[in-house]
Amino acid sequence: MNMQIHGKIHAAFEAEQVTQRFRKREFVLELDSDSRYPQYVMFQFTGDRCEMLDGFSKGEDVKVEFSLRGREWTSPKGDVRYFNSLETWAIDRVGEAPAADADDAGMFADAPPPPSDDEDIPF
Repeated sequence: MNMQIHGKIHAAFEAEQVTQRFRKREFVLELDSDSRYPQYVMFQFTGDRCEMLDGFSKGEDVKVEFSLRGREWTSPKGDVRYFNSLETWAIDRVGEAPAADADDAGMFADAPPPPSDDEDIPF
């Protein structure tokens, strides 16, 4: 089940090698920042996706695509516990225009401005 949410990066942590084969990187989003009681929700990247958080800073508005994951664990004493995680698949800045291609940026630099409405067009 994939979901999306918008929020502001409140904290970001370094990648952590949990086991030989499992690595995760956690970050916290501040949700409802205009509310009297904002919510701070922990998300995580795993594996090769840990680097996707590089280049983002605290305070940036982002859109996060994630899946809600849950699992059951039985302790050696036989106690059953349940754990949830928010597994992040993508993160994007909110309100950022796509970067212009360097070749496109200079393409129209020398072009004359378009005629104003009060000029006669010769056709």
